[in-house]
Amino acid sequence: MALSSPAAVLLALVVFTVVTLSTGSNKCVSRNFGHDSVVCECNSTYCDSVGSVTLPPLGQFSSYLSSMAGSRLEKGQGQVHANSTGAGLRLTIVPYQKYQRIRGFGGAMTDAAAINILSLSAGTQDQLLRQYFSTEGIGYSVVRVPMASCDFSTRLYTYADTPGDYSLDNFTLAPEDTNMKIPLLQRAQALSPRPLSLLASAWSAPAWLKTNDALIGKGSLKGRPGGKEHKTWAQYYIRFLEEYAKHNLSFWALTTGNEPSAGEMTNYSFQALGFTPEEQRDWVAMDLGPALHASSHPRTHILILDDNRLLLPHWAKVVLSDVHAGRYIHGVAVHWYMDSFVPAELSLGTTHHLYPEYYLFGTEACAGWSPADRGVKLGSWQRAEQYAHDIIQDLNHYVVGWTDWNLALDQTGGPNWVKNFVDSPVIVIADRDVFYKQPTFYSMAHFSKFLWEGSQRVGVSTSQETALEVSAFIRPDGSVVLIILNKSSSVIQFEVWDPVVGFIPSAAPAHSLITLAWNTH
Repeated sequence: MALSSPAAVLLALVVFTVVTLSTGSNKCVSRNFGHDSVVCECNSTYCDSVGSVTLPPLGQFSSYLSSMAGSRLEKGQGQVHANSTGAGLRLTIVPYQKYQRIRGFGGAMTDAAAINILSLSAGTQDQLLRQYFSTEGIGYSVVRVPMASCDFSTRLYTYADTPGDYSLDNFTLAPEDTNMKIPLLQRAQALSPRPLSLLASAWSAPAWLKTNDALIGKGSLKGRPGGKEHKTWAQYYIRFLEEYAKHNLSFWALTTGNEPSAGEMTNYSFQALGFTPEEQRDWVAMDLGPALHASSHPRTHILILDDNRLLLPHWAKVVLSDVHAGRYIHGVAVHWYMDSFVPAELSLGTTHHLYPEYYLFGTEACAGWSPADRGVKLGSWQRAEQYAHDIIQDLNHYVVGWTDWNLALDQTGGPNWVKNFVDSPVIVIADRDVFYKQPTFYSMAHFSKFLWEGSQRVGVSTSQETALEVSAFIRPDGSVVLIILNKSSSVIQFEVWDPVVGFIPSAAPAHSLITLAWNTH
């Protein structure tokens, strides 16, 4: 029989291989919920995935497209041309203009995220974690971990709720840590090809250490920096690091506390601890810095602020111009809320130019937080654009990483004990044992999947005014990544000129996000 001949078998194999290579990734199982785009549904056995990305040889480029019209990291490939294609708009890579290097992208393992992930079957849990952390997933390398409870918890607690326990003899992790967050972080780490950069943030000190004797509302630490309350609060951080280390989880960084401005607001509705920049400066200089330095975790970075960028550059000036505090600090952490109120150049740009030795890092962002546009919107492309716009703007103003908020939420945008419901890139539907990947998941992917740690931002110039928003990087292996956002409602033709390799013809469809990547040698 002809079919059994070696040549026929070989031919069948070649055809099969070509087909698998050209599809590359599983397609999105799309569902429309009446917003402007779709979600992609995943279960224990199936989930769309871009797979591990290898670039074509020199002289070709890869493109990945997501759009309002329904493309999700859709892969394309093309030839680099020796001559200009004559497109009206040219984006020129300027490799000698070098800026910051990337640290990473990720999300937060809140109590709520852990509860939602664990509400799925074991197989679907693994699928969800793989989507974020594995090589075939989107390459998350940063996980923010709340120290004790925040609004995305089901109850109010800290690790040292025994009044007067200044030596922290009764310090103990919560069931939320030992039964949920820690096992999930260990599983995420096992899936990740590189060590995860864990980032710790506390929302509130124990009530007995605070002026208002409560975890919520307006209140700060009793006493003053250098005093026993401030010293105890610094030791609380050390104890947290020590307890997590027993589970083989070590922290890249910690922040001086989530949103210190919230604890200065009367009747603030959930966990907060107020600091003025002056108090934060002195607490780092006299208590937190020395405590961390003397601990078994002296290499853990300290990031200040962990609040909205409209507090910059003032906050940075107060804290970083003090040599006693500055020597312990590595970076400035920013949240994305109210970013539209303050230009990136005035806040991030000025801070970078004043203190270039400290890096800027995005530590929290979510959609659906504002009263005008609340909670979960399944399939919202508008929110994907908000993410991409903010990430590009941050990257173009010296930020080295960007961390989303909850890794997963339920359809209501919770659980959240104070009903502060928001959106997430992954929405879990526990009763069907499925999860939806929102358009924002793909927004994150266009950056996290391609901008490896150590990638350096370089210049990119445009030949004319354009609606496109762009950011360009050279990766550690010399390959170039260009990310392009088109928020307009019409297609925009353009070409990319990389003087090292040539001209790349391309087009950005209406309401789309594109990642272009190519080798230079």
